[in-house]
Amino acid sequence: MKKRPLGLVAIVLYKSFAALLLMVTSIALLLTLKNYQALEVFSENYVLEGKSIIIDWLLKKVINLNPRTLAFSGIGTGVYAIVTTIEAVGLWYEKRWAHVLVLVLVGISIPPEIYELIRGISLVKILILVLNLAVLVYLFRNFPKHPN
Repeated sequence: MKKRPLGLVAIVLYKSFAALLLMVTSIALLLTLKNYQALEVFSENYVLEGKSIIIDWLLKKVINLNPRTLAFSGIGTGVYAIVTTIEAVGLWYEKRWAHVLVLVLVGISIPPEIYELIRGISLVKILILVLNLAVLVYLFRNFPKHPN
């Protein structure tokens, strides 16, 4: 088995984790859409009595979303999860196209991440920006050469 650089393995793990989170989010959104009316009835009848602020907040946010928005978000997140999985697999096999794909997608995500930081700083936003910048720098420095 071919030994891969530690940086590449770290990026593949990062992309795999991101793909997993995106897929779980997509499934949750689509299940919410499928059970939208039941969830609406549940939110009207269920009294949380302040025991779980997060669940109460989440229910209110989901119920106030348009079902078309839920569908679009669920499908969009699922597609992005698939693309991220393809990135991770391509990087694992050290494919040139995967490097290009990751460079483009990570490069595109940097300006919105900076904008979000300007709107409000949080540890998660800073961490994601730093991780994506590290991925960008690493892949630029270690871009695969054309085979002769």
